[in-house]
Amino acid sequence: MNQPIIATASRLGEVKEYYFSTKLKEIARMNAAGKQVINLGIGSPDMLPPKEVLETLARESQQSGVHGYQSYVGIPELRTAFSEWYATHFNVELDAATEVLPLIGSKEGIMHISMTFLEAGDEVLIPNPGYPAYRAVANLTGASIREYKLAEEHGWLPDLKALAQEDLSKVKIMWVNYPHMPTGTQANEAFYKELIAFAKAQKILICNDNPYSFILNDKPFSILSVEGAKEVALELNSLSKAHNMAGWRIGMLGGASHYVQNILRFKSNMDSGMFRPVQLAAVKALSLDKTWYQGLNKAYRKRQQKAFELMDLLNCKYDPKQTGLFVWAKIPAKYQTAFELSDEVLYGSNVFITPGNIFGSQGEQYIRASLCSTVEVFEESINRIKNNSRISC
Repeated sequence: MNQPIIATASRLGEVKEYYFSTKLKEIARMNAAGKQVINLGIGSPDMLPPKEVLETLARESQQSGVHGYQSYVGIPELRTAFSEWYATHFNVELDAATEVLPLIGSKEGIMHISMTFLEAGDEVLIPNPGYPAYRAVANLTGASIREYKLAEEHGWLPDLKALAQEDLSKVKIMWVNYPHMPTGTQANEAFYKELIAFAKAQKILICNDNPYSFILNDKPFSILSVEGAKEVALELNSLSKAHNMAGWRIGMLGGASHYVQNILRFKSNMDSGMFRPVQLAAVKALSLDKTWYQGLNKAYRKRQQKAFELMDLLNCKYDPKQTGLFVWAKIPAKYQTAFELSDEVLYGSNVFITPGNIFGSQGEQYIRASLCSTVEVFEESINRIKNNSRISC
């Protein structure tokens, strides 16, 4: 067997292949063997984007002069649309020219922010449980990770008073994410005010990852609406979840100009802008009124009820008030970790549900089901689990 002639960079030492990347390969092998696995794991919206958005993309793609390289900062129309979207739905004023930076998906922004501000010797506060990309990107920068643990008994919110008692002198960035993935927890304005005061006292940049703000949530909220937040906070947002446009890779960064412009220095060396018709279609998506989000959430509420039914079948406990694109539930005591229950359901019922362990040690007693499947698919999943003799329903 041939071996590579050079070694990988040391920065990859702690970075593993993304869990879902490896799991999807396993599921593909099972499907090839005729298993027909139902995947309730990944939050990839299955419904169509708005009709007028698709029409805009089709129309604009036929125009001449739109297929070349684009601006690193996005077209003015898109920056303005993001600015107006924030004013309309979040009551936040962002200067379209200097405080909005369109991204090729908000996941790209996690890398850009981290590479702009973090290096060896710095520390970054990362939630446990939390989105695995925060940890992976921090490792790539050479910074050291400081976990802050979230727990159900504390409402899945960080204990800022306890954190303030620690030596945080090397911490430059703190990642937060509400509505929270994977737990579906919301954070209220009082918490954000406390968080901004904490950031100012500790001289830490807060980065709020906010892609789930419209999903099963009637009151979208931005950290940037808190007085003084722009001094110490940035926010990422995305069209992936709220507009069924995950594969389009359209996100944005909002915040004070001096932060955004420095991040642009890094970003401009990494990509060459988004396809112009995609940007114009995004402008159309951002102009939609509340009717779009209400219709979307009507469908997700029906699915959520089925996901709750599935969790009841597995004897898992959950908060019925959770928001976002997933259902997060605590596993029965007979299982030591969520991997055990997840594997039992996968190999016994051909249904994949995400084990909470992948989001950190605080998630090892929880599983997560995505709402990105139809009611009929959930019903089929429930029937399969009922027929699994290894699970005591």
